[in-house]
Amino acid sequence: MAETTTPQRLMLLDTASLYFRAFFGVPDTMKAADGTPTNAIRGLLDFIARLVENHRPTHLVACWDDNWRPSWRVELIPSYKAQRVEFVTSGGDQVEDVPDRLEVQVPYIRACLEALGIAIVGAADHEADDVIGTLSHQATMPVDVVTGDRDLFQLIDDARGIRVIYTAARGVGRAEVYDEKALLAKYDIPANRYADFATLRGDASDGLPGVKGVGEKTAASLVTAYGDLAAIRTAAADPSTPMSASVKRKILDASDYLDVAPKVVAVAKDAPVGTFDATLPAEVHDPQRWLDLVELLELGSSAQRVMAALDLGPKDQA
Repeated sequence: MAETTTPQRLMLLDTASLYFRAFFGVPDTMKAADGTPTNAIRGLLDFIARLVENHRPTHLVACWDDNWRPSWRVELIPSYKAQRVEFVTSGGDQVEDVPDRLEVQVPYIRACLEALGIAIVGAADHEADDVIGTLSHQATMPVDVVTGDRDLFQLIDDARGIRVIYTAARGVGRAEVYDEKALLAKYDIPANRYADFATLRGDASDGLPGVKGVGEKTAASLVTAYGDLAAIRTAAADPSTPMSASVKRKILDASDYLDVAPKVVAVAKDAPVGTFDATLPAEVHDPQRWLDLVELLELGSSAQRVMAALDLGPKDQA
């Protein structure tokens, strides 16, 4: 009898997106005996278990924000994520405004992932989005991008099997899976034009102003009518095109923004991610460290669940 093999599939986690969701979605009464909050830790482990059970990846990477506000993006648009800066250190580092009860859990989250043997990948002066973009670009197998960030819709590519498991609307358990058909139904634009659409629309949560007076509907109609951003700008400058005079004026008035915004909105595909093994762990990488973390943080059923989903028995290790 011929041996069957599981089709390969890479799952890329927008890790911060998931642990923020866990922090705000899991009761903050969860804590260890010493008072350390554990809701984000347990929630993230539960999320990973559910995602692995539902989508059966053969490879898994927890993509990390080595720099949540890269200098090259800020140089182009100074307002980029500026509202999230809590303070700037004497050394010039910008500290993100993160709830104290979440901030204390992040090192433990990383420690748990490392102990289990799940690959953690970041890149200097790049966000997790850029790590995801780069790994998707390099992938030789289908890719599931798990995120609550709409910006990553620009990576969807049916020909290469890249889809987005979108958690923002209905959570991880009932996450919406976006391929090109689903994205077209949602926004009436093709995936390869999503970055142009997002540039026009802007995103207040990221400090991206967009083109003043151009919302989602107008942005989508412009992309549908004219194509990419360069074609839209050319049409706005041409008196003979049927674009309305008011929209033309809005596009032309936003020239300075449109000169730089595409690079800020575009997810990088050349971040320095290095080399690593993304294969799902066949055994716990550091059993003693994992046991110590499970005991210290009283991870209980969350530890059991992720162990079972990853098939890292015997289960009494947890």
